[in-house]
Amino acid sequence: MNLPGLSPSAHQRQRLALGLALLLGFGILAGLLTGQHGFSPTDFWRQLQGDQGALILGQIRAPRTLGAALVGGLLGLAGALAQGLFRNPLADPYLLGSAAGAGLAVVLVMAGATLGGLSLSLATLAWIERVGLVGAAFGGALAGVLLTLSLAAGALHTLRLLLAGVVVAVVLGAVSDFITVLSPDALRGKQAFMLGSTSFIGWDAVLLLAAGLAGLLWAVRGRARVLDALTLGEDSAASLGLDLGRLRLHLVALLAACTALAVSQVGLVGFVGLVSPHLVRRHASGLHAWLLVASSAMGAVLLLWADVLSRALIAPQELPVGVVTSVLGGGYLFVLLRRWGLG
Repeated sequence: MNLPGLSPSAHQRQRLALGLALLLGFGILAGLLTGQHGFSPTDFWRQLQGDQGALILGQIRAPRTLGAALVGGLLGLAGALAQGLFRNPLADPYLLGSAAGAGLAVVLVMAGATLGGLSLSLATLAWIERVGLVGAAFGGALAGVLLTLSLAAGALHTLRLLLAGVVVAVVLGAVSDFITVLSPDALRGKQAFMLGSTSFIGWDAVLLLAAGLAGLLWAVRGRARVLDALTLGEDSAASLGLDLGRLRLHLVALLAACTALAVSQVGLVGFVGLVSPHLVRRHASGLHAWLLVASSAMGAVLLLWADVLSRALIAPQELPVGVVTSVLGGGYLFVLLRRWGLG
């Protein structure tokens, strides 16, 4: 039954917003209750009574849980941007070479000391792993997108931009593989980066992610009507007087910023950006002003619960969160294809 005064579509959006809020709240609670022994409220309560309770809750579980939600929000937002920009439901945040650029930067940092014949102290290695890799991944993701834009001669032609992203991803991936052959020690860092992990998120990262997500949500809301116009086709959008080349460039910059910030903190986490807009459109479609924000919330819910599962499934060991999202996202797309009669 629809609420009085609300259209069916408005009622669907309101119901989805309420459902996402509840899932987000329960996910944060589950994240706080999940630790070394999996999901265990009893163990959590016992730890709070000990001397390390404040440390475990305040410095480990809380920032990790909130950070996972924020990264998921960035990936969901990036996925909605990518699918609107390319008018393709299979577009994902890593389409423009950001993942390959970030991966190459991480490999270069890990291999730099070995290739230069340097011996690193344990303190230096710890700094590289916790600080250097974050900056390298962020810069590498942006560099990959800039290289794609350079190869595509701007953002005027969508197909050329898409093909340039594929070429850049292949070339940078090959360079990364070549470096790991020369420096096998770099393979450890690359593997951890490719699988994704939320275990190193601290409060500084949470504050950065929160500020970044808030700013990017504000910025993309101003471009929502451009994405609505693009859904009508390029000719129709151009007939409205839109400068497509300049506006696409703005959208690519926002997409790159979302992806680079997320990747720099947790590595490559697949399928969240691809699946989030699908789920929103399936349950409560609407214009991009709604779709962008809802996809961000959906991404936050998906990665938050994937992080809880990654810690709980084989406790006391952890699964890389990227593995969990790939299994869940791939399973969802498989079911979707079966329903469409394509599988």
